[in-house]
Amino acid sequence: MSDLFNYDSISPWIPYLSKGLGYTLLIALLASILGVAIGVMLTLMSRHKQLSKISYFYIDIFRGTPILLQLSIIYFAIPKLVDTLVNDMMHLDIAITLSAFSAAIITFSLNSGAYISEIIRSGINSVSKGEIEAAEALGVSKYHMYKDIILPIAFKNSFPALMNEFITLVKESSIVSIIGLQDLMRRQQIVTSQTYMYFEPLIVVGIIYYLVIKVLTITGRKVEKRLQYD
Repeated sequence: MSDLFNYDSISPWIPYLSKGLGYTLLIALLASILGVAIGVMLTLMSRHKQLSKISYFYIDIFRGTPILLQLSIIYFAIPKLVDTLVNDMMHLDIAITLSAFSAAIITFSLNSGAYISEIIRSGINSVSKGEIEAAEALGVSKYHMYKDIILPIAFKNSFPALMNEFITLVKESSIVSIIGLQDLMRRQQIVTSQTYMYFEPLIVVGIIYYLVIKVLTITGRKVEKRLQYD
């Protein structure tokens, strides 16, 4: 095993690899927060006759295409398209760019919003009709009914699925390495290119991912149990 895994060679690089965890968690956290906002909006739109088609179309597009394709379009294609349109229409010569970090947040938020919308919709469907009928009998407006009764219960019932979506984002965020963000996977590639070590950096990154996911899973279960007692 000592011949297969050279700890002395990889140990100086472990702090450098670990720093990539910050980007990984920040992308997942921001995308989850924005994804929840988008998901709630899509869910509410789906319950409106005129807006439901827009909501279903959005969800269908983002759930039906690979996230790598979505990231490539948002980072590479859209800025180029906007650059061409703006410069041609206004006869300007302005370079329009989008930072890799911004592109990652936008992509993962839009993608996550489509999945979270379905999770929240399922949570809303789990709210008993008795509670809704009781609120209606008391004359509670639809706004306050969703704000104070339906959505809180839906989030509580959907917490395991929402936590699973966050864990999925942590793992899926590894694809941002293709646009140059120095997350865990990108730093592994840099270490490999400089040291010609292939096995060791991958194992270290794999262990970091595993430990993070393990902590998140245990934390999620504890929060879920606490919610069940509330």
